[in-house]
Order: sequence, then structure tokens, then C-alpha cells
Amino acid sequence: MAARIKKGDTVVVIAGKDKGRTGEVVRVIPAENRAVVRGVNVARRHQRQTANTQGGIIAKEMPIHMSNIALTAPGDGKPTKVGFRVNKDGFKERFARRTGEVIDG
Repeated sequence: MAARIKKGDTVVVIAGKDKGRTGEVVRVIPAENRAVVRGVNVARRHQRQTANTQGGIIAKEMPIHMSNIALTAPGDGKPTKVGFRVNKDGFKERFARRTGEVIDG
């Protein structure tokens, strides 16, 4: 399956406790159909001190399901679906269905 959302994309949360927040995709986990978004779905975790890390309670971004995020349109920043098309040079490209603009990446 083609990757609709990739690392580095700017997405908006469309469902859940962080609805309406935007952030950059840090990591994509295709096997679980999830993504880690910077500043979204932050949980506080207890971490044991080790030789090279400080212990304590840390804030950590947890994965969010792909169905709860949508790519932001390049022109206006609103949520959009992702489409695929072949350009005139014969290369496949992602585009925002809302505006028709090509998505960089």
C-alpha cells in the first residue's frame, strides 16, 4: 500500500483528546498503522536512571492511529485527503485532494 502519510509531514488531529492540534510526523509504524506526532498524544512515563540517562518522570509522545490524523493542505493548512497521480514526467506524486496541490516529499 502506498504511504499516504510520511515522516516529516505536517498533520492535524481529527479525533481524540488532542483534536485540532497540529504537529510534524516524527515516525511512522506501518505494521501497526500508527504514527508518532511531535507534541500530540503526550504521556508521562517513569524512567529508571541508567549510566547515561537521568531518571524521573518524562513526557513522551505515544503513537496515534492513522485514522485519527489527516494531512494538512499545503495552501491553507486545513485537513485534506491524500491522492496519487502520475505527472507528465511519468513519476507518481502525492497531491492534496482539497486543493489539488502537490505535496512535497
